[in-house]
Amino acid sequence: QVQLVESGGGLVQAGGSLRLSCAASGRTFSGYGMGWFRQAPGKDREFVAVIRWSSGSTYYADSVKGRFTISRDNAKSTMYLQMNSLKPEDTAVYYCAADRFSWRLGPDMKNYDYWGQGTQVTVSS
Repeated sequence: QVQLVESGGGLVQAGGSLRLSCAASGRTFSGYGMGWFRQAPGKDREFVAVIRWSSGSTYYADSVKGRFTISRDNAKSTMYLQMNSLKPEDTAVYYCAADRFSWRLGPDMKNYDYWGQGTQVTVSS
């Protein structure tokens, strides 16, 4: 049974930083793509970033490129999202997700098989 558990959310002022974690368990993730998505109040869930677990290749949404960094620690089976220069529009619930086919490395939510419960990030102006 795959489990994804996010942590690290909170309240931060604009311009600040947060690091989210996603602890993954239940199987080996070497063949997976692992992504971050977010959903703001009243809006659709949107793609943030994805990493190919085996190679570390990454892909970002334009809205976060240059500010957010996705990474993973194989030994800890944990994925991270370092968020810098945060803006009020980054306020959302952030979810981690796992795609069984890492070659896709893409933003399509339909390709992700497993989801965490989400962690709230609030950026005040």
